[in-house]
Amino acid sequence: MDIRHSTHPDDVAHLDAEALRCRFLVEELFADGAVRLVLTHDDRMVIGGAVPAGSPLPLEPPAELRTETFCARRELVVVNVAAAAGTVTVDEVVYELGEHDMLYVGVGSGSVTFGGAGRFYLVSAPAGARHPTTPAPAAEAETLHLGDPAAANVRELRRYVHAGGVASERLVVGLTTLAPGSVWNTMPPHLHDRRTEVYLYTGLEPEARVMHFCGRPSDLRTLVVSDGQAVISPPWSMHSGAGTSAYSFVWAMAGENQSFEDMDAVGVADLR
Repeated sequence: MDIRHSTHPDDVAHLDAEALRCRFLVEELFADGAVRLVLTHDDRMVIGGAVPAGSPLPLEPPAELRTETFCARRELVVVNVAAAAGTVTVDEVVYELGEHDMLYVGVGSGSVTFGGAGRFYLVSAPAGARHPTTPAPAAEAETLHLGDPAAANVRELRRYVHAGGVASERLVVGLTTLAPGSVWNTMPPHLHDRRTEVYLYTGLEPEARVMHFCGRPSDLRTLVVSDGQAVISPPWSMHSGAGTSAYSFVWAMAGENQSFEDMDAVGVADLR
């Protein structure tokens, strides 16, 4: 498991492009026949990619977690980001996930196995209270329509795991899809001083890119992101981005609370 340590915001100004990518960008998350995991010490979140490629693929606990099963002390959300359907088997119960369907797996669950043609994105955080393992289909997610064509930020935001939806202890997870002709996400921008957020960008063509803006609002830095790559945003970091075409992104948060509205707005005129 790849380990990402916390970074003080004062240090970011001294990082070159490659060092910035090593701290905050997860580039190679998905590989056929493998589970790849990354732990960030910011709120102890774990993200991962699992691609069964037609053969059963178990989720084994990495040595760094010191547990017998992955979910012994953690809750987990699984998102299928492939057009093809796949399955997630939790303690011998099989759940089928189509494109953009999610599954919440409660703390204390035992075996987790991936199958079929899915491409699964994993998000996990420490948890104590157990909530039931629950499917969260895309068609049933709470949907918000946001943005303005004049600002090139028309988007559909779907909330799956949150205080008013599928129950969890710490995780808040959803997916945003930009309309054709729109490129800006999370604009006007914000940050969360009370939790960490991770973006997984998906739905990009091979040559397309997203320019993801991060860091302190007074000293922005840029990460150039491809399809299937994720960006870790510590609580002190603003997050927003613009793509060369429309795309989707899975957003996942963990921290002190589950209030979706708990964010600190950043004025566009204040960005530097």
